[in-house]
Amino acid sequence: MALSRRSLGLIIAMMVVSGCMKDMGPEGVSRFRDGGFLSGQKNTTPTDASQAQPAVATKDVDPSQASPIISALQLRPTAIKQGSSYQQVADSVIASDARVAEAELHVAQLRAKAAKTNWLPTIGPRVSLSSLGDLVTDLVINQVLFDNGRKKAERDLAKANVEIAAVNLVDHGNTRVYEALSLYVLAQQNRELSAHLESTLKEMAHFEWVMQQRVNGGVSDMSDLNVLQQQLASKRARSSEAREAATTALAELNAMSVRDLSGLKGIGDLHEASAGEPLGVIRARAEQGRTLAEARIARASHLPGLSASASGGSSKTTAGLEVTTDRSFSLGTGSELNAIKLVRETSDRKVAEAREVAARQVQAQANRLVAYRRQAQEAKVLTGRAKVNLDLFRKQYDGGQRQVMDVVGVYETFASALETEIELKYKAARAELELARLQGALAEGAQI
Repeated sequence: MALSRRSLGLIIAMMVVSGCMKDMGPEGVSRFRDGGFLSGQKNTTPTDASQAQPAVATKDVDPSQASPIISALQLRPTAIKQGSSYQQVADSVIASDARVAEAELHVAQLRAKAAKTNWLPTIGPRVSLSSLGDLVTDLVINQVLFDNGRKKAERDLAKANVEIAAVNLVDHGNTRVYEALSLYVLAQQNRELSAHLESTLKEMAHFEWVMQQRVNGGVSDMSDLNVLQQQLASKRARSSEAREAATTALAELNAMSVRDLSGLKGIGDLHEASAGEPLGVIRARAEQGRTLAEARIARASHLPGLSASASGGSSKTTAGLEVTTDRSFSLGTGSELNAIKLVRETSDRKVAEAREVAARQVQAQANRLVAYRRQAQEAKVLTGRAKVNLDLFRKQYDGGQRQVMDVVGVYETFASALETEIELKYKAARAELELARLQGALAEGAQI
């Protein structure tokens, strides 16, 4: 009973000491000095557990209660149009995601929640054997009074880790949707190419039959028939290759989807992405917060701190103040502190570099998209002209003015132009997806 009363008295005393440390300046240990560690608001104390949760994983959290980075991630819109085939693909692959990044975010949240109370006293037992063989059991309480901002930096570090985990979650969703849509576009391209080649085979088979009759009648040479048969064999091989590529892409897509998407057809345009920061820049900002927190912790470890401790139990109750430092001073301590001071400048430069790299990538991809769209339009015009020329040659052939091989040559030109049009059409679609991926606009933050 005596041990319990002593221990209770020590706990009450240390809690009073910690309660008196409402604000000891920027280097002191302040109670919930940054209690809104997810909201970015200072000197606020969360009233319930929901305020300590990041806004990425749920739609019910007010974005104003989240950190600027997490709020930006949650409010990030998607460029995918509602009701389009792209949306069906995206919803299916997001629903089937193993969500490893979400689990990592939850771990970071729990660690941040634990770090929020690091200003409280630490309590632990001390058991020892005296020189007389007696077992001594004490309760030891320690309260940090002055730590050069270490505790606050630890809370900021936990906050930064939550933000980085949130960025990873959105980036993972954005990449997963991009991969799925790339497979879908590849499947659609090969489907359309295979259908075009099948149509071409029917036309060429008719020309082969006509040429076979002419050869049998001695009107045409066998070499022309051989050329036609070789062209037919080549197109059959390409058509089979296109079907296999479409089947493979769909199989891979279905493997990462929650439902079968084989019956889905067509591609759709994307909304123009909002002017939000690319995910690479947001990640650099979150990593900057982590780097600065780590630097402040490293700085505090070189400087002396003040803590109060008390112990009591089987032995005599003791209490006192202690000046401690994590690292001893050496001839290189000054240089280490100077290096720590330069961390902010270095991290600022990394953010600027990330912003420049992202801007270059986005601009280059936007230019490629414009070029592919222009080339696709030009190819469509050329296909139309080739079709007009083919129709003219067919009329002349029916009137006896053209030979079979003349029509075959013009038909080959038309078929080649149509293949080029299909290729450029899907190149533009893939370039559009790549641009949206670089902008982080393929996955809606609130849905992730």
